[in-house]
Amino acid sequence: MENRRTFLKVAAAGAAVSRSVLGANDRVQLALIGCGTRGTMDAGFFGRHKDCVFVAACDVAKSRLDPAIPRLSQQGGGGKVDAYGDYRRVLERKDIDAVLVTTPDHWHSPITVDACAAGKDVYVEKPISNTIPAAQKMVQAARQYNRVVQMGVQQRQGVAFREAARLVQDGLLGEVTHVELIYEGGYARTPEPNQDPPADLDWEGFQGPAPRHSYRPSRQRSWRAYYDYGGGLLTDWGVHLADVANWYMKNDLGAPKLTSAAAQYVAVQDPLHEQVPDATMVVWQYDKYVMSFTNAVMPNSDFPLHGTYFYGPKGMLMVNRAGYMIRPARRRSAPPSAAMAGRGGAPGPGMPPMPQQEPPIEAKVRPFPDNYTDDPDTIAHTRNFLDCVKSRQRPVGDIDIGFHSSLPCLLGLLAIQQGRTFAWDGNVAKAV
Repeated sequence: MENRRTFLKVAAAGAAVSRSVLGANDRVQLALIGCGTRGTMDAGFFGRHKDCVFVAACDVAKSRLDPAIPRLSQQGGGGKVDAYGDYRRVLERKDIDAVLVTTPDHWHSPITVDACAAGKDVYVEKPISNTIPAAQKMVQAARQYNRVVQMGVQQRQGVAFREAARLVQDGLLGEVTHVELIYEGGYARTPEPNQDPPADLDWEGFQGPAPRHSYRPSRQRSWRAYYDYGGGLLTDWGVHLADVANWYMKNDLGAPKLTSAAAQYVAVQDPLHEQVPDATMVVWQYDKYVMSFTNAVMPNSDFPLHGTYFYGPKGMLMVNRAGYMIRPARRRSAPPSAAMAGRGGAPGPGMPPMPQQEPPIEAKVRPFPDNYTDDPDTIAHTRNFLDCVKSRQRPVGDIDIGFHSSLPCLLGLLAIQQGRTFAWDGNVAKAV
């Protein structure tokens, strides 16, 4: 901890002498921190833009770091890319403008806070973090050091998502009463025995700010399942789904009043309860609607059924990366007074006129290709970040938006772990 305090003092002092403000034609120099599957994928999306280049990469596992170096070098035209095992050495470099943080979730906050203090802008993957206090520190650092911090909620760039947002916000469904988040599956695994960590892995460096444990393969390879490092499917896909909900409901900076959950180990057994259970449901109460999450396994369908569902009196809209689907509400039978009115359904003597029924919305499926490995949404999201690094404007997935899209999921984790309902007072989660 003392080493980190010393680093922060030096970094804060060094931030004042970092590279001057970039011009529109300057090349943004980047470092990748976390060279796993998503990290190298995100770096490739950044590589579609000719005004940026990676000059450094960092990871605690050499088996991931070593292959990333030549890929990043080739992507940048053969330039030198330096390798590091300690992210603090990356942040000491004055020639690096921004960092791409794609580590396990528990490392998001320390790295982002230190990067902001060092005068670097940050593109950090979702969720914002795996705990609320750590997430709050990220927002505070971004504002304190006036940094551009973009979270990876790239669905906000998608054509289908934007189309569906307009439909919901223009009142297609009427006033939305329910929002449902559905994504099937999970990451929980029956724990295996402890063992020695692989020779290529800095296990101490992997654990970082998390509690100390002996190594077991699932802690590294299925880290999302563990409360210490992630938050299961709830903070992985759940944040994407909740982000869409906040956006469509014009509630980007809003928070649930109450959060409750039920969860159970069913197919997976974890006697120490270190992982998010494999059967999970969370319910949130907002001012004008209720929202829920489930990881129930959905039946097979030609159109994927996981996504964010919006329900109103006129019908339902579901949206995901494959497109969106609209279903009208079922017509209700006429009220008894109208059904027993005069011949032909006309009102009887002295009865008020029958209300005019609006035409029902039409059923529709609007498919879009889901190009996950050649994702135009993430390419656009990285473009937005680079533009904001130069303009100093706030990005589409600004850290405040990222915090509030992660918050319901982090509150859900608390409700699962403690078996209690939580209220959010704007700063602290309180059990009720």
